[in-house]
Amino acid sequence: MKKVFASIIIVFGLVQTIQAQVVTAVPCDQLGMSVNVGSQETSISIYHSGQYMIHPRSENNFNWEFSDQQGNILNQLNIVNDAFANFDIDWSITDTINVKVHLVNDSANLDNWYINQGLPLSGASINCLFEDQLYWKIDTYPSGTPYGRWTFIHNNSGVDQTKTAGIEELKRTIIMDNKIYDILGRELKEVPIGQIYIRNRKKFIKLN
Repeated sequence: MKKVFASIIIVFGLVQTIQAQVVTAVPCDQLGMSVNVGSQETSISIYHSGQYMIHPRSENNFNWEFSDQQGNILNQLNIVNDAFANFDIDWSITDTINVKVHLVNDSANLDNWYINQGLPLSGASINCLFEDQLYWKIDTYPSGTPYGRWTFIHNNSGVDQTKTAGIEELKRTIIMDNKIYDILGRELKEVPIGQIYIRNRKKFIKLN
């Protein structure tokens, strides 16, 4: 009986350890988009890795936007809990298409990731922006037969909008005489968490 009880304790400990090591989200710059197999001249399917890397998946909200080089909106999609944006297209295969997708998940954060990396927790929710461009690439099979496929030009990763918002806030703040002021001249009693200020000749600041 003692052996059984000891085994239960060991198993429970292993379960606790495994659970502690589970990463339910990864940073924006480790996520991206790819054109799904089956896309063609008249339709397209784009896969986003955030749906499988960010949990809970049911709260993943993807706002897709497709536009031409003149800024005209060609299509907009709001997709929840799905990794794919699928639709028929009416633009020319000679066009270069701007693709933008904003991933938001207010129920997910990077705390487990930071713990695994030995970093301090931020508590921020997932807020990632992805921007890239598509074009119709002509390739050739080994047999010599040509074929085309939609291809991303830059393969950009995501940008954390939480950090971007922090930088914009920083730009609106100045330091003079060892005190911190906002752009309206109001003294700030505390430096916002995560902001790094560097005094430079008492006139302006720089983000590290």
